[in-house]
Amino acid sequence: MPVCVVVLPDSTSARALRSELLKTAVPLIRCELVAPSGSTHRSVNPSEDVNIDMVDLLNPDLVRRRRQRSMAFWLMPFGFLAGLVFTQITNLQTFSALGIWAEPILGGVLGMGSGLMGSYAAAASVTSNNEDQIRILRNRSTDGNWLLLLETPISVEIPWQPVQRSKPQQVVRLSEL
Repeated sequence: MPVCVVVLPDSTSARALRSELLKTAVPLIRCELVAPSGSTHRSVNPSEDVNIDMVDLLNPDLVRRRRQRSMAFWLMPFGFLAGLVFTQITNLQTFSALGIWAEPILGGVLGMGSGLMGSYAAAASVTSNNEDQIRILRNRSTDGNWLLLLETPISVEIPWQPVQRSKPQQVVRLSEL
């Protein structure tokens, strides 16, 4: 899906471009207006503006947390079963004072904890191809610029004529997601 972020200097040009793009015949999956970070801007219609931290394409931490939760969903049950089986196979008597059933259950719980730690490590180790571009966009937002996130369906090009007429400061095309 083609994803493009248009950097604009002020809210009037950003809102004008957004309304012009919504009137075109090009189908847009997303056309989100991102207010500058830390701005005290009061919008006429606050439902139009979004915070940069709420946009998943512009917030790597949000994507990382979602990936970690998804991996934990699968790794924790398998870790429990692996700990349970490992305790039974090895015949270790580490927690024998707790009883015959407590030892395999405790091994399973320790395996489940290992699965949780593994989900954090695995989610943190994956990097995005767009991190440099996202860092540039976040810096632009911190500098007080407005961002317009555009996403079109596959094989549909972004309407470049209205974008060029708005004279943006920068246009960043994010790689395929």
